[in-house]
Amino acid sequence: MNGDNQQERFLTPEYLAGFIDGEGCFSVSVHPNPNAKFGWIIDPDFTINQHKQSLEFLKSIQKFFGCGKIYEKSPDKSNVLTFTVYSRRTIFEKILPFLDKHPLLSEKHNDYIKFKKIVIKMQNKEHHTLEGFHEIVKIAFSMNAFGKQRAYTLEEVLRKSSETARHTSVSKADEDTVRTQ
Repeated sequence: MNGDNQQERFLTPEYLAGFIDGEGCFSVSVHPNPNAKFGWIIDPDFTINQHKQSLEFLKSIQKFFGCGKIYEKSPDKSNVLTFTVYSRRTIFEKILPFLDKHPLLSEKHNDYIKFKKIVIKMQNKEHHTLEGFHEIVKIAFSMNAFGKQRAYTLEEVLRKSSETARHTSVSKADEDTVRTQ
């Protein structure tokens, strides 16, 4: 039996939870988008990175969850593959219930709790209000070493989203005034 088949044989829920505890990542990116309501998009995703030699193992994880995609992390530049679940609904329906039933044991559990809170708030459409958007962004920036690797600061996102909301509010008021004249 080769190593890949042996790994798949040991892919029990407990093993997978432990593997995620060591190799999984919960991240929530916040990036500008002029078409978004507040000028920013919030994107939660769940990933597991492995050397390309572990493709079959990543496929077994994909099969276990019944979702996700496997990508080359940096095509032609890296030997790393990434199993990723981008769909917020799929994260909500498959990843969160699995990790609630099989909790993480390391400090990564704290990031998972924040990640889960964000996904649930987004499922409840709380990010559609400025207050909810700000709350979610603050939680996201508190994850993964307090967002040190982010391209934008928390203050920048909060300020620009508030400016966009005010601008949109003023434009809407002007539009309503024109309609009533």
